[in-house]
Amino acid sequence: MRILLAQNSLYYPGHGGGDKSNRLLMEALAARGHACRVAARIAAFGEPEHQRYLVELAARGVTPTSAEGGVVTFERAGVEIHVVTNASLRAHFVGQVEAFRPEIILASTDDPAQVLLEAALRAPSTRVVYLARATLALPFGPDCAFPGELKTERMRAADGVVGVSRYVAGYIRKHAGIDAVHVPISLMEPLGAGVGHAPPVIARFDNQFVTLVNPCAVKGIDIFLALADAFPQTAFAAVPMWGTNQQDRAALQARPNVTLLDPVDDVNVLLARTRVLLVPSLWAEARSRMVIEAMLRGVPVMASNVGGIPEAMMGVPYLLPVNPIAKYQTRLDEQMVPVAEVPPQDIGPWREALGRLVADRPHWEEISRASRAAAMEYAAVLSVEPFEKLLEDVMRRPKVGQAVGQVVGQVPDLAPQSALENLSPEKRRLLALRLRNRAPASAWFPGADTAEGLRLFWFPHAGGGTPVRALHLPHAAICPVRLPGREARIAEAPFERMEPLVAALADAIEPYLAQACAFFGHSMGAAMAFELARLLRRRNQPLPRLLVASGARAPQFRRNYTPPPAPGDQQFLEELQRLQGIPDELLDDPALMRAILPALRADASLYRKYAYTEDAPLDCAIRAYGGVDDPNVRLDHLEAWAEQTTASFAVRLFPGGHFYIERSQGEFLAALAVDLEQAC
Repeated sequence: MRILLAQNSLYYPGHGGGDKSNRLLMEALAARGHACRVAARIAAFGEPEHQRYLVELAARGVTPTSAEGGVVTFERAGVEIHVVTNASLRAHFVGQVEAFRPEIILASTDDPAQVLLEAALRAPSTRVVYLARATLALPFGPDCAFPGELKTERMRAADGVVGVSRYVAGYIRKHAGIDAVHVPISLMEPLGAGVGHAPPVIARFDNQFVTLVNPCAVKGIDIFLALADAFPQTAFAAVPMWGTNQQDRAALQARPNVTLLDPVDDVNVLLARTRVLLVPSLWAEARSRMVIEAMLRGVPVMASNVGGIPEAMMGVPYLLPVNPIAKYQTRLDEQMVPVAEVPPQDIGPWREALGRLVADRPHWEEISRASRAAAMEYAAVLSVEPFEKLLEDVMRRPKVGQAVGQVVGQVPDLAPQSALENLSPEKRRLLALRLRNRAPASAWFPGADTAEGLRLFWFPHAGGGTPVRALHLPHAAICPVRLPGREARIAEAPFERMEPLVAALADAIEPYLAQACAFFGHSMGAAMAFELARLLRRRNQPLPRLLVASGARAPQFRRNYTPPPAPGDQQFLEELQRLQGIPDELLDDPALMRAILPALRADASLYRKYAYTEDAPLDCAIRAYGGVDDPNVRLDHLEAWAEQTTASFAVRLFPGGHFYIERSQGEFLAALAVDLEQAC
């Protein structure tokens, strides 16, 4: 069979359990003689990231067959891998569907927005099998953070749904009525002399750390911190990953017996330093690959008795009680993780178990041997063959879309219209306006509630969303400004005039002004940040310590400005392209353009109608940033920002065009850190 994996995350080298499981699954299928290909991505796009990824591959002895066009292609263990580094993942994936003509596409919960699943379902004759590795990322049921009927319908349109554990498969059947099954899809490295070797027994009672991977709310950081406080003479280690936010890092760094370790793709490096592994998850963990990896190497595990973890522990102590998370807030933190409402925890059983494991060597050795024996017995019979058989069965059945009479190439819509779809356009708009008016302050500034120290409020360009999570500053917390009509606020009506938007921003930001802050705005976002600062002054509210206007002409160039008529769709897109007003990867992706076009049009209307009015200069520092190759924002446009401040001012230029931040991210972040330190 020709099998294509759609992976909206890093495939190799991968630090996460799901990423590694997908890799081993594809390699096992390739070893069985199937033609296997992967379309994946790196964490953040851009030329610097592209070059860093090439260096990382070279360090692992990987020589790409191609590294052109923002895509790195190489082969590993019989699998052809395409990693998008500076292009559109969806567009490249669609191209691979056309070029490779797969019989099977594997999609999974590593793509919670279902960007790739939606594209996969459009392939006329290809079967789609969905791999469910986390119930939090599913769009239904009590474990999910953000329910969605359309996403659920897409899952129903798949030709097969596979749960990583019996718990996950049962959850899907119960809460969505989808006939999900469980077969092994989280394979281990092969055992046996012919195809590999058994993992070494690297567990030692004298190993250095009690370890937690991915410390964050859902992974039980509260229990970890409580145990670190209860055992001040014991060394603990935490490995920050996708869920760890700045508040988590601060709490970990405040404890002298906690060491932060970098993620590694070779788990032996981490477990060779681990005496006990903690897995105190407060969400319904699907299975936890890390539990099996540790047990295979003889490392005792203390884990929560929730979700699919009991399956992973295989009857070996310690399976411990927790008070699981039952509710998530309707916002994300700066890591784009749903903010959980964490209930109080009883660490008594955890403290008792850890106390015995770190003090009683014979007991530790007993648990180590039992862990190794159970995991080796499990791994010895683990095989890709049940999953391979499932794929063969899927190929023998009619494609789901064809079986229910769907039009080939369209995303199936198997359910009756929702109540929202039955509303008239006028009522939909009224509902969107009501949603916008009811949005709490935290909806405007995801992550701001947990940010410590200086907050840098980040105002987006037209059609833009939150900045990529890879942007980090040493002494400031980036707090993205999320506008109505995009991302988690997609159902809300976008603003089409600057004045009401700025007034709403001023109302929403007021609770955060007691703490020092700065504003950064790119392109249209610069005008937004500037006008907000002026309105705050009129309201006698604290001003930002620094205003950074990026890729934008000084506002007085809009003095006595008369807005032109609104352009048609094609003219609008051509104008965006000419002005470099939106990244090329979006312009080249029709599906994404359709999704963001309403917000783009609203932003274009907002900025097109914006006219500057005279007022006194601000008494906060201003910095004007720009790209040396930006054809529409010249040096004199940037220098004119000096007229808008009575405090310090400077211009900074970076290599690149209008979106210079992508090309010169390192230089940009270094300059921004210096300016923030000087002004704040």
